[in-house]
Amino acid sequence: MLKINKTEEGKKTTVVLEGRLDTVTAPDLEKELSEIISDVEELVLDFEKLDYISSAGLRVLLSAQKIMNRQGTMKVTNVNKTVMEIFEVTGFCDILTIE
Repeated sequence: MLKINKTEEGKKTTVVLEGRLDTVTAPDLEKELSEIISDVEELVLDFEKLDYISSAGLRVLLSAQKIMNRQGTMKVTNVNKTVMEIFEVTGFCDILTIE
């Protein structure tokens, strides 16, 4: 299960994810981002409560990053050790801005 909470402040949107971002839940995040991303100049993804991310989740992040490269910035914050290891193994550390 994945809980998605978003906060909008002008052209900045923060999306807080809680749970697992996997094959089952990735379409939910993809849908949520597709509805808001066109108006966003700064996208922050808060992963403090994200337990796990699968390749389906990584695909959604990559897609969002490509869009944000054209229209603003995207950063991922509060990444735990488990998710960070997945980012390191897949090379996503070089693609994403992680704080």
